[in-house]
Amino acid sequence: MTDRTLFTLVSVLIGIGIFLSYTLSVYATLLFGVNEFHFAIRQVIFGFLSIFIIWLLAQGDPDKHLTPIGFTLFIGSTILMVAMPFLPEFLVSAVGGAKRWIKIFGFSIAPVEFFKIGFVYFLAWSFSRRLGHHDGMGVKDEYIRFAPYGIVFVGAMFIIAFVQNDLGQVVVLGLTLLFMLMFAGSSFRFFLTLLVGTFMFFIFFIFTAEHRIIRIKSWWALAQNSVLEIFPESIASQLRVPTEVEPYQIGHSLNAIHNGGLLGTGLANGTFKLGFLSEVHTDFVLAGLAEEFGFVGVLVVVVIFMWMLQRIFKVANRSEDSSIYLFSIGIGLLLAFAFLVNAYGISGITPIKGISVPFLSYGGSAVLAASIGIGMVLMGSKKAKMREDDIWRDA
Repeated sequence: MTDRTLFTLVSVLIGIGIFLSYTLSVYATLLFGVNEFHFAIRQVIFGFLSIFIIWLLAQGDPDKHLTPIGFTLFIGSTILMVAMPFLPEFLVSAVGGAKRWIKIFGFSIAPVEFFKIGFVYFLAWSFSRRLGHHDGMGVKDEYIRFAPYGIVFVGAMFIIAFVQNDLGQVVVLGLTLLFMLMFAGSSFRFFLTLLVGTFMFFIFFIFTAEHRIIRIKSWWALAQNSVLEIFPESIASQLRVPTEVEPYQIGHSLNAIHNGGLLGTGLANGTFKLGFLSEVHTDFVLAGLAEEFGFVGVLVVVVIFMWMLQRIFKVANRSEDSSIYLFSIGIGLLLAFAFLVNAYGISGITPIKGISVPFLSYGGSAVLAASIGIGMVLMGSKKAKMREDDIWRDA
């Protein structure tokens, strides 16, 4: 049995993403000298392929297919990420000196997107076999039990944060790992100590790269006035960033959101997509959505997204198989944290992390990977226990 509502909700979000990739990419098409439908057509290809993949995976037998798919994603993408720095230039695309995309038939594929799905499955599969309720274990014993996963995560963190220069993905994966540990049966004390340790590592990574420090200063320049007014001037003056540090992207993002108001400026009438926000159809898609469709448009998308998460967590709640239970929770957390990190970044609450909005931002790799995750959840939902009041239907 599979959840048709979940399939429909994800398909709707993919459709909205295709629509936004057209209306918000006006300036980008002129900048790169491509056809006005260039980005929309590419997103249509990946969108329909993603919907087909979800449907195809939903037909699979979870006992036979779930583990091979999950480990293929985990091991295959890990090998690709390790190998990418050594591949020739004609096979990889580099931005800011970091090689993140592999070129395949005119398209660029980001292995890290598929690694996230594989990593979540690996954690779910392994947690269900090695972890359980803490049963009064001390924090030290829980750390010993967690140590192998910590080593795997540190290795992944090194590849993604240092080799690929992508700290945002590490943040999303780290949050997902922490909460999956709690659902797998770890104690709250262990969760808190690990959270503090993760925060310290995060601070370390920020101060090891100049561009991350600049990004933090850019965000703080925007947020400092509202925060520092509660402190005495002697303290506030020490924390204030010089005014020459301009929060360029965040400022335009906030202006775009403000310009949209309640109902938006109307379809194709947005102005901040015209060169003020760089490639707004990617990381700033929510700001573009807010400007053209207003608060109402954003609310509709948020409701659909929350409804989708509710269906994913319902699969987890009804699953008797602990690995499917943890995997469904992990996919839901992965999508939720990515949405929140992006939304907080474009609204100035937190620094921008360069994380795309699941199913909405332009980019084939992110849509395909997230769709594979949804398809695997639907496959696993066949083992969920049924109740008379369920609104589930046969696939």
